[in-house]
Amino acid sequence: MTAPTELRVSKDRKLLSVTFPGAAIYQLPAEMLRVLSPSAEVQGHSPEQRVTVPGKKDVAIRDLVPTGNYAVRIVFDDGHDTGIFTWTYLEELGREKGARWQAYLDELAAKGFSREPRR
Repeated sequence: MTAPTELRVSKDRKLLSVTFPGAAIYQLPAEMLRVLSPSAEVQGHSPEQRVTVPGKKDVAIRDLVPTGNYAVRIVFDDGHDTGIFTWTYLEELGREKGARWQAYLDELAAKGFSREPRR
């Protein structure tokens, strides 16, 4: 996967725009990136260990940290900072955004979880 030509965080820190060569531009919400983080903390070390992360509706992107020539580490304002998002994974999330988001919402509902943060 070729590196994106641009990564841009919106002013409100809630959206990451990823532009790939050939003009594919993906708008990825911070909440989606956080709950689908490729980190071991979220994904576990096998599919059975994957964690459903609730309550991240208001999460924002604090920082983007380049990782080699193949990825970016996204730092979120809830302290999560261990997800290394490869260019391939960001492209997959962009391409499959609707299906992946719906699967997440279905998983939340099945487990009785909410997108709303605990107050």
